[in-house]
Amino acid sequence: MDWAAWHDDYDDPASALARRLEWVRAAIRTWLDAAPPGPLTAISLCAGQARDLIGALAGHPRAADVRALLVEMDPRNAAYARTAAEAVGLAGVEVVEDDAGRTDRYAGVAPAHLVLVCGVFGNISDADVSATISACAALCRENGTVVWTRHRRTPDLVPVICEWFETRGFERVAVAGDGFGAGVHRRVLPAARLAPGVRMFTFRDRR
Repeated sequence: MDWAAWHDDYDDPASALARRLEWVRAAIRTWLDAAPPGPLTAISLCAGQARDLIGALAGHPRAADVRALLVEMDPRNAAYARTAAEAVGLAGVEVVEDDAGRTDRYAGVAPAHLVLVCGVFGNISDADVSATISACAALCRENGTVVWTRHRRTPDLVPVICEWFETRGFERVAVAGDGFGAGVHRRVLPAARLAPGVRMFTFRDRR
């Protein structure tokens, strides 16, 4: 899989990927609008070119309050994200080239106010989806928000993903449809301890 070329569908407004991007950006802006005053932290797993977070922050009055850690293994995507963040003056956005599937990468930032798990659940095993949702209990602080995506192809795992979040200390805020899957869950319990050295997931061939 060419993970840089994978982003090309974002440029087609009629594509499901482009519609999903707009939904996720709107969810991030809704979170920003409701966030408490003061500094905010965000984490993005497998951030890709970060069109979701950077697009949502660009021009938002609270953008300067956000310190974000974006983890992406593909150097081309990471370079794109850095350039995009610099172009709109997002000094608080840090992009690192690393394995997003290991918990160690998020020490010092987690638990965060916002956790993005977009473009992940469709490319890992069901067992890894479950493990990643369990890890979100430590990545996300109490009253924090997780925004996630998953395709709706058969077998449709979206209802199971919602159940897994909701049995692990999260409440459902929104779930999308219209040919793509995406959701927002809010952490209602205190953050769990982030266990070091844990592998949450390993990528397969498609996103």
